[in-house]
Amino acid sequence: MRTVADELGRGAAISIISLVDALLREADERRASDIHIDPNHSHVRVRFRIDGVLHEAYQLPTTIHAEVISRVKVLANLRTDEHQATQDGRFRFTYPGDERFIDLRVSIVPTYHGENAVLRILSDKAAQYSLEMLGFSDADQQKIHRAIYQPNGMILATGPTGSGKTTTLYTLVKMLNQPDVSILTIEDPIEYAIADITQMQVNPRAGLTFVNGLRSILRQDPNIIMVGEIRDGETASIAVNTALTGHLVLSTLHTNDAATTLPRLLDMGIDAYLVASTVSIAIAQRLVRKICPSCARPARVPRAVAEALATVPLTVPVVAGEVFSVGAGCDACDETGYAGRVCINEVLVADDTVREAILRKASATEIRNIAIAHGMTTMLEDGFHKVRTGRTSIEEVLRVIHA
Repeated sequence: MRTVADELGRGAAISIISLVDALLREADERRASDIHIDPNHSHVRVRFRIDGVLHEAYQLPTTIHAEVISRVKVLANLRTDEHQATQDGRFRFTYPGDERFIDLRVSIVPTYHGENAVLRILSDKAAQYSLEMLGFSDADQQKIHRAIYQPNGMILATGPTGSGKTTTLYTLVKMLNQPDVSILTIEDPIEYAIADITQMQVNPRAGLTFVNGLRSILRQDPNIIMVGEIRDGETASIAVNTALTGHLVLSTLHTNDAATTLPRLLDMGIDAYLVASTVSIAIAQRLVRKICPSCARPARVPRAVAEALATVPLTVPVVAGEVFSVGAGCDACDETGYAGRVCINEVLVADDTVREAILRKASATEIRNIAIAHGMTTMLEDGFHKVRTGRTSIEEVLRVIHA
């Protein structure tokens, strides 16, 4: 089985099919989530996103750029004669002579130097996850368990793109998936199929939006509904009213922290009493890279770093000389010092005090302070707990939280 380097070394005898196959295999084997194929004036840059960070993998000659893009289009069943419009598709790549396969989502856009392709590897590893594996503490797991086993209400996961919200929702759906309940989802896109779950794909061209799909789902006698994302006031209104009428609704929002989720729903035009009546918990999260276990070693915190962290609001401040783990870099982690990712998170429970604050339209800051007073561990605190237990580094936590 030829590698990418083998194919590039063949010169004029290169096989584009074998080259693309080798790129897909290598990206999967290196645990990449995305493959970027970016043309410029002198070469085609191929990068792999590994643990949330892009790494340059190869430079391809511009002479084969069009053929590589055409091969990707063929695999994804896209138009090979269209070069000036965006195209989206997906396909399944099966390892030659093997039963292994990977599913990929493809996005192609026209740029100044030619067509750019990004291939998202749709991992099915979320099917194997538990809340503990994702990084939730025992206390936060108990809060989530209490909320998801209620017959109705809203469970909201929040954070920026790429923070693992959908993986968390899939994990919750897997936990709830029992023969005596009907679970329906509407997603854009469907990341991967879950056995015994009815999943719908948003298709605006056919008139299937989140709003229309959610209305249709309600006629399917569901117990639990997962809405991939609440993007506008109309979707939010239907989701909230669905939760109010005896359904458990799981969805995602784009906000910076758990407390901001509640005022955000008010900003989308939802009445305060509806938000207070339906939201059970808001889960905010980020993904940080885990220190590679093969090259982890102890290191003391320099005085300059401790002084810089003096303004960071931590219950237990970081002190100079404190021993944390760092990754030295090795073959197992491509010399990065990191391997895999874990969530840092905060779980806000909408208890009576928080509901009262929602009803009087309190600010996110006030709601956050109430939640902390009632036992919420902030993302920052959770992140530094994971630093102290050797799972990640100070740099990673500060990179994703911008404290």
